Amino acid sequence: MSDTNLTFRRYEDDEHEHVPWDEDVVSSGESYICPTYIQRTPPCQSACPSGHDIRGWLSIVRGLDKPPEGMAWEEYAFHRMTMSNPFPSIMGRVCPAPCQDGCNRNDVDEYVGINSIEQYIGDWARENDIKFGAPGADTGKKVAIIGGGPAGLAAAYFLRQLGHGATIFEEYKALGGMMRFGLPEYRVPRDILDQETQRILDLGVEVKLNTRVGTDVAVEDLEKEYDAIFWGVGCIKGKPLRVPGFDAPNAVDGMTFLRAFNDRSLQYLSGRILVIGGGDTAMDVVAASKRLGNIADIDDANRPENVLAGNVKHNEADAAKREDADCWLVYRRPIEKAPCTAHELEASIAEGVEIHDSLAPLEVMLDDQGRARALKVQPVDWSSGKMEESGEPFEIECTMIVGATGQTGDFTGIDGVANEWNQIDAEKNMQVKGKPGHFAGGDTVDPHLLTTAIGHASIAVEGIDQYMKGEEVDERPKVDAHHFEMLKELELKGLSPEEYTQGETWGTNTSKFAVHNFDDRARAEVIKSEELFRAHFEYEPMNKRSETDINASNVLANMQERFTGLEEEQAQKEAGRCMSCGMCFECDNCIIYCPQDAVFRVKKGEASMGRYVETDYFKCVGCHICKEVCPTGYIEMGLGFA
Repeated sequence: MSDTNLTFRRYEDDEHEHVPWDEDVVSSGESYICPTYIQRTPPCQSACPSGHDIRGWLSIVRGLDKPPEGMAWEEYAFHRMTMSNPFPSIMGRVCPAPCQDGCNRNDVDEYVGINSIEQYIGDWARENDIKFGAPGADTGKKVAIIGGGPAGLAAAYFLRQLGHGATIFEEYKALGGMMRFGLPEYRVPRDILDQETQRILDLGVEVKLNTRVGTDVAVEDLEKEYDAIFWGVGCIKGKPLRVPGFDAPNAVDGMTFLRAFNDRSLQYLSGRILVIGGGDTAMDVVAASKRLGNIADIDDANRPENVLAGNVKHNEADAAKREDADCWLVYRRPIEKAPCTAHELEASIAEGVEIHDSLAPLEVMLDDQGRARALKVQPVDWSSGKMEESGEPFEIECTMIVGATGQTGDFTGIDGVANEWNQIDAEKNMQVKGKPGHFAGGDTVDPHLLTTAIGHASIAVEGIDQYMKGEEVDERPKVDAHHFEMLKELELKGLSPEEYTQGETWGTNTSKFAVHNFDDRARAEVIKSEELFRAHFEYEPMNKRSETDINASNVLANMQERFTGLEEEQAQKEAGRCMSCGMCFECDNCIIYCPQDAVFRVKKGEASMGRYVETDYFKCVGCHICKEVCPTGYIEMGLGFA
């Protein structure tokens, strides 16, 4: 970390030109421009695919935004948090947190541990049996949701908030989709998944399990019975590895492998397992393999491929014979270029997975029974920026190959919805192209993160709501997220502006029918690090979750979670590291440094989040000092007369 990150400098070394005169308007310490208060979107929220109001609920955790009387701050934060994402316990555990990559605090020391605080709040809400508020007033409209994964469940949640009926059609025997059948239990404990799912169903969501649309129910019948349809079918099929021989019985895709692992029909492996790929699915497969372990001598009927084909289930009693699994990850690029989450890769290496990178698969080599006996690979070099052969091809002996190089959808029996790649083309409001009344979200649109699927569902439900009302579908804002709403905050505190009456005096700062000198630009602007007064923030190390020591010596059958959640004091302390980018966090700098005493605190009974200070414009001389010392970039010089 460079010390210059903590120092405010108007000019850098070797700069000789004055800033443009139309920007530097201060003369002899005064100008005609006075401060106003500008809300902008923080980069954490902009980077979050579900558009979390992260700054908003962190303000609650740190004690800035007080809960209503009689409500715990955790519950207040939970309700703010779940306005955009109904799975805080799960997301706090498994989301790779692109919000943290975007955090402006990275330019001071380390990002704020957003997902660890989210986990704390989610777990507190579960332990205290906190429910969602009552659904919206019944509209008489109902929506068919196809798929009970994260996108489908989130869509049901958002629909019920608006008072629309929601029925989930799920092909399998349980809800959860990738959260249940794709992610291992040590990453998403099933009791947590069940509890966060049930909380959504308690809003009055109807569920039809073991019901496949296109087979058990015709799409045409759903179109007649429901006012709209949401497609959240996901990408549940793994793509086969595109090399000769991958149709061998012991060469399988990653999704098939993980489903058998997660439903516990697969209890052990046998021999060396090669996992092809570098994404998070590949990391889950290798980690699962190390937990399954290896039994060297098994009969043909109990070979893992027979379990994966659905022909047999392993006997749990045999698992007692397991030893450490021999698992290799084979990746065609340098491993540092792998798209997986860095921590998942580091954890897999610590657990004993062998990494063999810069190897391009050429062919699955078969034995005389047609089973895979080896993978032929080509060493490659990427130093030129493109893949070039480097050395002679060779074979890696194995007993199973798992291709984890991508997923696709399954639209068997369904016509006119998917494109040629078995995915759905959706418009910005998530309406299926060319199919009014059909909306989609999740992996079926864009295979990405769980939080991406939830963000899609939120946008789609807004579109569904407008469609069912017969309204024109609105343009999406430039910064598409669940923004802090000043008027809602004031309403919650009993401070709503008075109703405006036509003909009343306008252009005065004493009227009570407007929020004065406040401009919400959050839908158009993301505040950058250089717009903050970073010198205000001292170095503060992160309050990190403790990590369980899972390594090659104890990974076998180990289903412990890798992280232990924060305690209350730690969560509050970590939230205190948030720089509240684009929103006042009540530091008093503008009051302390104003030479004219023009900036003052709002009366206690009239204050709310974002309304902590005001300016007496009869005293203000436009010196710009308040703007310069505002840590969060909330003050902008914009009022005045030329």
